[in-house]
Amino acid sequence: MPDALMLPGEILSMSGAAASRLIAKGSGDGALLYLWLLRQAGEYDPQAAGRGLKWDLARTQAAFEELVDLKLADSRQQVSMSLPVPDEPPEYTAADLTKEMENTASPFPSLVTEVQRRLGKLLSTTDLKTLYMLYDYLALPAEVILLLVNWCVEEMERKYGEGHKPRMPQIRKEACRWQEQGLNTPEAVERFLRKQAVLHTREAQILPLLNIRDRQPIDPERRYIAKWVEWGFEDEAIRLAYERTILKKQSMNWAYMNSILRNWNEKGLRTVAAIEARDGKPARMPAGPVAPVPMPTPPGEADRRAREDMERLRAFMKQGGGG
Repeated sequence: MPDALMLPGEILSMSGAAASRLIAKGSGDGALLYLWLLRQAGEYDPQAAGRGLKWDLARTQAAFEELVDLKLADSRQQVSMSLPVPDEPPEYTAADLTKEMENTASPFPSLVTEVQRRLGKLLSTTDLKTLYMLYDYLALPAEVILLLVNWCVEEMERKYGEGHKPRMPQIRKEACRWQEQGLNTPEAVERFLRKQAVLHTREAQILPLLNIRDRQPIDPERRYIAKWVEWGFEDEAIRLAYERTILKKQSMNWAYMNSILRNWNEKGLRTVAAIEARDGKPARMPAGPVAPVPMPTPPGEADRRAREDMERLRAFMKQGGGG
């Protein structure tokens, strides 16, 4: 009976304006998460939402950001969330490590060899226990762990210069973050790394537009840039938003510039021509020849080294009968 589905006290109320925004956006994930928020009286717990909707954290957060963009959610709704660092992992002993290292059917010995080579040092007993925790307790495949170590090394060198290597506690923290985000298969990790490679290329193109040429962006700045890249703004539009920010604030203000771009994005204005046509002004003529925007670079040194490490790991696993 249809009326049995509309029980007293079980009806959620959504405004027509909210429904119109969700329909116009065409986001099924956003609509489902909005219903979940209504059910929870507006309190957003990413982990609880992910469990309720059977999504990983990345999908849940993407849907929430869509609702924020649509002004149907506020970032302040989010409750405090901690990374899933295990509170009480098993107390691995030297005997546990020795047994695993002597297991010819295990890929772990080959993984240790490759991680030591990539970090440029022999792993201490404590380091080996941490690495084994990722493999045994977090149940990350050996290939994923190697990709993770490569990622951490490349990020450390990108931020602090060649030769700087991450420590195992840093790698462990990133491993927990990857597991939470569903980056636990080689295929998922490779998709993530391709996306990050494109983002790094766009960062290098966007920073000079903001008169930043002598440093790398910090993490909050990178999140802003990633959002602008996701929205699809051309470089000239980003530069225009920067100029208007400086004119208004007298200095760079990331939050204010982001509000300008968010407003343009909501109106579908992502080029200078569209923006100035909406403002009732003629499109600006460039002062001189406009340099072409370089395309994202093909897989470079970091990707080459990662693939070499993967092939070496697979070869060692095959020789040892592991994997």
